[in-house]
Amino acid sequence: MSASARTVLKPAEHYNVCTKDCPARMVFERLADKWTLLIIRVLRQGPCRFNQLRREIEGISQKALSQTLRKLERDGLVSRTAFPTVPVTVEYALTALGDTLSNRIAPLLSWAEDQIQHVLEAQRQYDSRQ
Repeated sequence: MSASARTVLKPAEHYNVCTKDCPARMVFERLADKWTLLIIRVLRQGPCRFNQLRREIEGISQKALSQTLRKLERDGLVSRTAFPTVPVTVEYALTALGDTLSNRIAPLLSWAEDQIQHVLEAQRQYDSRQ
């Protein structure tokens, strides 16, 4: 049995993200990445192919998209399904775990869109004092 297969999970109440060794901090690292949030937002609408994701998320490079999808798949948030076509068709979708995260971050994304004018105004005021 591999080491990862022997990993014993602690009950959730034993984790504290304020402690430096808490593994839950990895989730924060993932969420701090703008591409993660945008990919999850697009996949919330349903499964997508790689190039469809690239078209939907303006400014993301092929490399960044590929790396982020790999990380999300490793974390169990996104599934990758290859279909036996020529060329092979690959589709990405949120897993059940990814869907729970999507439900949590949707309000955050909406807040960002709704409040950006206030943030920009606060920045303008701050910068004018400098």
